[in-house]
Amino acid sequence: MSTTTPTPARPGAANALGPGASSGKGRGKKRPMGKQNLAGWLFSTPFLVLFGVFMLFPIVATLLMSFTDFGRRNVTRPLEAKFIGFDNYVQLFGDDKFLTALFNTAYFVVVGVPLTIGLGLLVAILLNNGIDRARTFFRVGFYAPVVTTIVAVAIVWRFVLDPSDGLIAGLGAELGLSTPDFLGSETWAMPSLIAMAVWRNLGTVMVLMIAGLQAIPTEVREASRLDGTNAWQELRRITVPLLRPTLLYATVITTIGYLNVFEEPFVMTQGGPSDATLTVSLDMYREGFNFFNMGYASAMAYVLFVVIMGITVLQLRLMRDTTK
Repeated sequence: MSTTTPTPARPGAANALGPGASSGKGRGKKRPMGKQNLAGWLFSTPFLVLFGVFMLFPIVATLLMSFTDFGRRNVTRPLEAKFIGFDNYVQLFGDDKFLTALFNTAYFVVVGVPLTIGLGLLVAILLNNGIDRARTFFRVGFYAPVVTTIVAVAIVWRFVLDPSDGLIAGLGAELGLSTPDFLGSETWAMPSLIAMAVWRNLGTVMVLMIAGLQAIPTEVREASRLDGTNAWQELRRITVPLLRPTLLYATVITTIGYLNVFEEPFVMTQGGPSDATLTVSLDMYREGFNFFNMGYASAMAYVLFVVIMGITVLQLRLMRDTTK
């Protein structure tokens, strides 16, 4: 009686087609990778064209412009602009007006960012835990200034801060108190703009914080309360550490926005009085579009860009170090 010896299977042959694969002829054919890449590029083309024309080209052109004396005469003949190297950048740090704008911007950021983040967190905690009725109404109310145009905001704040017929002046008169000219005073103009910016941007931070608070497991809070922690201890030891990524994101985007502050001083004070509210972005706008010193304004833009990048990297590094 003859026996048939089975042929040993090659190692890995069973898995050559992958798990669940069939070696039958009915197996579907894979679409060539080249066609997939081509389809992806075709769908991306509209975005790439718009990005290249309206973003990438202006960025590169502005960088090149910052090393030239590009002015009004070069608008129609850009290739005739003279290359002057780093002269614009050297001139910037000897320009008293630019240094004043830089100081005012730093003042706006140092005071405005902590106020916005702190009040946004406080409002988020109250709306998330302390208010049960009409919660949606209050959330929409706090977020409404974010989507309101700067013109409408300016009208409201001019009415509030008007030294003769304004809301604060009227309340002061009822109490027998005199109120300063908030937008006409070198002392009060910048704090007034900071107050308006905080009020306008509070809603964005509030929404981010509410999302972060709702992501904290309720079991963690319940366990801390069983251990006898009070509200302040829970905020300091549990809420803030678990909200650290959200706080970092909110701080970074708020800082970037405040370093680029333009609308508030442009609409409310035009940089006055006596350049007390002049910011880097407003000074850049004046140099570029009022005086047509495009090369000089471009240098301002890139100095501001470097400052923003440096502060952002520092914030990310500090937060990374504290989370280790």
